[in-house]
Amino acid sequence: MTDYDPRTATGIPTEPVGSLPRPSRLQQAYAQYDAGEITREQLESEQDTAVRDSIEHLEKTGAPIISDGEQRWSSFATYAITDTLAGTGLADHLAGTGGQYFAIFADGHNRQLPRLTGGPFRYKTYAADTLKKSIAMAHKPMKQAVIAPSMLALLYPLDEEIPGYTREQFEADLVSECEKDIRQAFAAGAARVSVDFTEGRLATRNDSRNPWTGRNMLPHFIELNNRVMDRFTAEERTRIGVHTCPGGDRDSVHSADVPYSDLLPSMFGINAGYFLIQLASERDKDPVYRMIGENLRDDANGVTQMAYVGVINPLNPRVESPEEVRDTLVRAANFISKEQLASTDDCGFSPFSIDEKPSHGSPDFARETAWQKITNRVEGTKLAAEKLGIS
Repeated sequence: MTDYDPRTATGIPTEPVGSLPRPSRLQQAYAQYDAGEITREQLESEQDTAVRDSIEHLEKTGAPIISDGEQRWSSFATYAITDTLAGTGLADHLAGTGGQYFAIFADGHNRQLPRLTGGPFRYKTYAADTLKKSIAMAHKPMKQAVIAPSMLALLYPLDEEIPGYTREQFEADLVSECEKDIRQAFAAGAARVSVDFTEGRLATRNDSRNPWTGRNMLPHFIELNNRVMDRFTAEERTRIGVHTCPGGDRDSVHSADVPYSDLLPSMFGINAGYFLIQLASERDKDPVYRMIGENLRDDANGVTQMAYVGVINPLNPRVESPEEVRDTLVRAANFISKEQLASTDDCGFSPFSIDEKPSHGSPDFARETAWQKITNRVEGTKLAAEKLGIS
């Protein structure tokens, strides 16, 4: 675990969610690897090139903490269990067909999970496995995003039990694997670890096309995530966050129509130290700021929670100015204690390894846009800190 004070550089803390658009060349390499046209070593060479480029550009933005853009991952949700979105290199006891949809997006496309066929459940790849490679390229502190146990809980069939491997056994294994994922990331040098919980908002949306969303699973999701948090000390949890958003894939969302009032009061029951909350693209922000201020806890099992509010919309190619970011944070401080206020991007810029970024025209242009958006997030956060008298 790397020492890192999130207030030193910007007064108000600021942090990315995690992912960046993969360049077109890397997306092509993933497709070629699935087709057997290139070797694993050739794919990894393209991944290394994309990571190095991502880190170099992120460090130039002035960001006090960076990620590697998840360039070596199939997706934020499945890095642990498969090499690619097509299912090449699937982990043991998983089938590539018959799994549940994770989400159906507003533009009509969907993302589907594998199906668990037996146990024990084990990760094939831990976040630390790729972080170790990336951190050697960086000159600034790095954060690491990991997947929530609540997302991977959807691997288990919804209405049937796997012979010889109960849901209870699976979830016990799952919690242990998630704990291991976080601990190994810290051991590899991560200064912060955030848990991706985009399924939280989706869990309160009843979509007849996607049966799990109508099962009132949010309380169980909260409980699963807290089973992981309970394995860490209060000091450790100050460095562990939870990220929520209404999705962000191919510049589309899956649950933006779900009122935040269905999620946030329950979500702050997770005993994490901080929360990364999509807000830049939210239409009516003040009620959400108020809800955050009213429900953010001063004592979450020994931790004072922080709210990192989204000030950048990665799905929109329009670049927010530093002054917009400043004004957003100053407005949020009317509802959220400035001691508990921080900034972030709404979501990762591209959580899946194959993403054409249609609103941007190309993933390469989306990458260029991301650098400016992040630069302005950092500069705008500094301006807000000055305006609010935070040093």
